[in-house]
Amino acid sequence: MTKKRILYGFLGLIVLYLCYLVYIFVLSPKTNLQSIYLIPKDAVFVIESERPVEGWEQISKSKAWHHLKKNDYFSELTESIQRVDTVFNNNHKLFEFFDDRSLFISIHMTSPKDYGIFYVLDLKRIAKLQLLKTYLNTLLDDGYVLSKRTYHEHEILEVHDRESKETMYLSFIKNQLVASYTHTLVEASIDQYAEPVLGRNLNFLEINQKVGHEDLFRLYVQYHFFDDYIKMYSDQPSNWVKRVSENFLFSGFYFDLDKNSTLTANGYTNISAVNEYYLEALQKSGKAKRSIPEVAPNSTALYVSYGFDSFSEFYKNFEKVQQSDPEQFESYQEGITKVEKFLKIDVKENFVSWIGNEIAVLQIQSHITKGKNDVALVLKANNAEDAKTNLNFVVEQIRKKTPVKFKAVNYKDYEINFLSIKGFFKMLLGGRFDEFDKPYFTQIDDYVIFSDNPNTLKGIIDKVSEGDILASSEEFKNFDEKFDSESTVFVYSNVPLLFDNMYALADAPTKQKMYKNKDFIICFPQVGLQLTPEDDLFESRLVLNYKDVEEVKKATNPSKNINTTTPKNQNITSTEITDAVFNLKPIYPNDLNAKSFTKKYANGDVRFQVELKDGLKHGRYEAFYPNGIRKIRGRFRDDEQVGTWRYYNEDGEQVHKKRF
Repeated sequence: MTKKRILYGFLGLIVLYLCYLVYIFVLSPKTNLQSIYLIPKDAVFVIESERPVEGWEQISKSKAWHHLKKNDYFSELTESIQRVDTVFNNNHKLFEFFDDRSLFISIHMTSPKDYGIFYVLDLKRIAKLQLLKTYLNTLLDDGYVLSKRTYHEHEILEVHDRESKETMYLSFIKNQLVASYTHTLVEASIDQYAEPVLGRNLNFLEINQKVGHEDLFRLYVQYHFFDDYIKMYSDQPSNWVKRVSENFLFSGFYFDLDKNSTLTANGYTNISAVNEYYLEALQKSGKAKRSIPEVAPNSTALYVSYGFDSFSEFYKNFEKVQQSDPEQFESYQEGITKVEKFLKIDVKENFVSWIGNEIAVLQIQSHITKGKNDVALVLKANNAEDAKTNLNFVVEQIRKKTPVKFKAVNYKDYEINFLSIKGFFKMLLGGRFDEFDKPYFTQIDDYVIFSDNPNTLKGIIDKVSEGDILASSEEFKNFDEKFDSESTVFVYSNVPLLFDNMYALADAPTKQKMYKNKDFIICFPQVGLQLTPEDDLFESRLVLNYKDVEEVKKATNPSKNINTTTPKNQNITSTEITDAVFNLKPIYPNDLNAKSFTKKYANGDVRFQVELKDGLKHGRYEAFYPNGIRKIRGRFRDDEQVGTWRYYNEDGEQVHKKRF
């Protein structure tokens, strides 16, 4: 009888416990808290997943991830993620239990040069089981110490790793488990529970709802803190970074990772109510098919395209949106009117009327100076003859009304001219175009190209003449096909070229960081972003094309060409010297009005000097040895060698001559 009572009692307890579980998981009121309410408000990036285990397995098997884990810099950067990877592999069955529960990972700046990672896992109803907290102890061995403290009436568990001396901070807030290796982020999360900010931000919620919740991973960017994140790598972020932070609010993307580790992210972006006006004007002005790759050199490091149904429509919208700020609009109109009255031109007739449906800024790897950025503004004309006629009229008015005297230079049958209207494009289109202060320009078919450096125009003409352009590059065309052919904003980057440009201009400490980071950066040799209007938002697509880093290096560092035009050893007898000594390298004067051009040795002595006329070699040419002794003497006429040219040895004796 006693045994039966014990058995019945035990069964009763089991029934009661089962009833308790039924109540917990089925009958109890649903008072779940949304994960987003617990993310600290200063998140730069937020990653969300409904199936974190399945998603992580897919990423961890990719070729890109296997490469990134080997990279020293990236290993340090993703130390926390790799810890999670290790824990996941060691407790695979446990984590399977947590799949189909939303996981949020956010990144926050904790100091000017460091960031913290924060995790939120939705435990749903199982969070009500006190056994869950107790079970945490079974995951810990003697290498860990568990302690507890209270912050604003919430318990924080501190798991200290004896070996690494690091501490993971955890807290259970209703149905959510929050965790971080940065204690201030867990405390900030507890503060958010009382007064959530990000989770109630209407601009964030707008993007969150549009992105949806079907894919493995979603990424959100909060641009207000984006420039703070970039400052971790650069003390002075470029103006482009600042403008991104000022003009965009949030982006949200959902991801697709193909078998080649090409990452495609589709989503949406909203813009700030306080911006440079052109974004809002672009949003209202449609889109266009991209065609400027027809004149963009293959050495283009960055191609930023703006497309619209027509530039005239965009310009109307641009003027209209500026009227919301009367003071700004008045200043804008005064600037335009001042130029029109002084030069007796009409901006709408002489500029706006002939510009077509795309304009673009190109940053090109310099063909003259390694690491120097050549920058060009390209305007596609809707009628090439109209463009030429109106620009010729404007140039003639400048010649009449100003002391600037510039004669057009002919280079390979293309005319290079000078638009001496200081700050014109900044005044016309905003600060984004302040790099084009007093530009030279040329026209290639339907494209008018501006640059403050005439050598940039010569380089573009060279590349177009050779057919070495983006439009003929199979690599670019294959990448471009991953995007819609029409867009409003399109950004393309050849990452290795952009890296080289930035590296050459960086200071020593930054170069050291970049060198450690190089393999991580250039393994994604092509990156593209596309924005297309949809209602009041921009539909967005981001693509990162992964490639084996050794293949990238091989493609970007081909064997150097051997210079056979001029003998390196000048200590040779007259019988060994050939006419090749008169094969001179091209020169690149920055000032096409200059009367002469001089190149010097590192010690300041003259290497060579030549007289110029309209930017072309015209007149006497002399070259010298490092000791100052004359080496070559001759004359040019209209960029061609003429007359008798003479070559001298280091003793000053003539040893060769040639008649041109």
